[in-house]
Amino acid sequence: MNRLLIRGGIVVDPSQGLEARRDLLIEEGRIAAVGENLNVPSAETWEADGLHILPGLVDLHVHFREPGQEHKETYATGSRSAALGGVTSVVPMANTNPIVEKQADLKFALYLAQDQAVVNVYPLAAATVGQKGEDLTEYADLKQNGAVALSDDGKPIMDSAVMRRILEYASMVGLPLFLHEEDMNLSARGCMNEGYWSTFLGLPGMSPAAEEVMIARDLILADETGGRIHIQHVSTARAVDLIRIGKQRGIQVTAEACPHHFTLTDEAVKGYRTHAKMNPPLRTEKDRLALIEGLKDGTIDAIATDHAPHTRHEKEQEFELAPFGIIGLETLFPLTYNNLVLTGALSLSDAVRKMTLEPARILGIDKGTLRPGADADIALVDLNLKRVYTEDEIQSKSKNSPFIGWELQGWPVGTIVGGNIVMRDRKLLV
Repeated sequence: MNRLLIRGGIVVDPSQGLEARRDLLIEEGRIAAVGENLNVPSAETWEADGLHILPGLVDLHVHFREPGQEHKETYATGSRSAALGGVTSVVPMANTNPIVEKQADLKFALYLAQDQAVVNVYPLAAATVGQKGEDLTEYADLKQNGAVALSDDGKPIMDSAVMRRILEYASMVGLPLFLHEEDMNLSARGCMNEGYWSTFLGLPGMSPAAEEVMIARDLILADETGGRIHIQHVSTARAVDLIRIGKQRGIQVTAEACPHHFTLTDEAVKGYRTHAKMNPPLRTEKDRLALIEGLKDGTIDAIATDHAPHTRHEKEQEFELAPFGIIGLETLFPLTYNNLVLTGALSLSDAVRKMTLEPARILGIDKGTLRPGADADIALVDLNLKRVYTEDEIQSKSKNSPFIGWELQGWPVGTIVGGNIVMRDRKLLV
């Protein structure tokens, strides 16, 4: 029998309310036991003294670019990047070429994942044909063939009547709708947050209202239809307020925040740094603090990366022409730990919950837990490890991170997926 005993670490499992020194036994790819002083002579042993043992992180929002843009990322490289970051389950967006909108597209995405990925992959499918915001895709068929959610991510659904039909149909089949909220009439041509820094730099701005009016509309439509919506990459203070009100009214809404939005502000664009260009854009300090408050009070349920790889050539264009997006899988945990836990905004357990149990709950998958019987998806982290994030170590095919050169504390040092060790001592074994 394949057995692994992780001994002497501090187990942090929000699903059990557990944060204590425990041993953890893995048998045949599942958690067999969590307890004190486990004695299993036949098991391989991993001495974890000084480490914290967490459920494997679950990232609700990644772009792996395959098929169609393999020069930026693939399932192989993206999943290796995830493994180095302690992320054991990912949800790739559907905006590939071809778009994941039919049964055949979904089956091909699952084939690529099974053939190449070293972490668990849960694909979602486009909500509309061609992500054009007009005709609906076949939701029941897509769900039956493995889609965990629907999204036209990157392309907002501008037509309110179409959005209403989407919510009605999605509600019937039981799929959540993941939403990139942006009124294109308010943000058109913009490339950074509209405010002091866009004026100072002479760059066209994107009004915060572009995000907020769409959230307000979709909360109303979700309330009317009973549909379930998930607001992606929330970035403004008023957006947090709107979601908070929606939850108080009993609307089925969840939300995610990205580490770059609760770490940086639009001042990071100074010098026309294209690695600080993403959509939604970096906002003000007021917005950054509001996101943290939303994470604290539960308005924002989950932390996700919006991992968006682009080539060096693309990001070396002038700011207005460079594509939106940054990579984020490898810095998910340390940025969260440094900006939320070490600052006292969240306890370690609450931060872990937002990267494990809560995203799994949103997806309706049995992940994010270390309960006996669960899949042995595990991240081991060294909370005392301080190191500088360097380009050389990046496993993604793209290197577009604004955090290269940052010294951060608290890094994943081990990743286990389905009982298989895929990363140990910051070295990938796959």
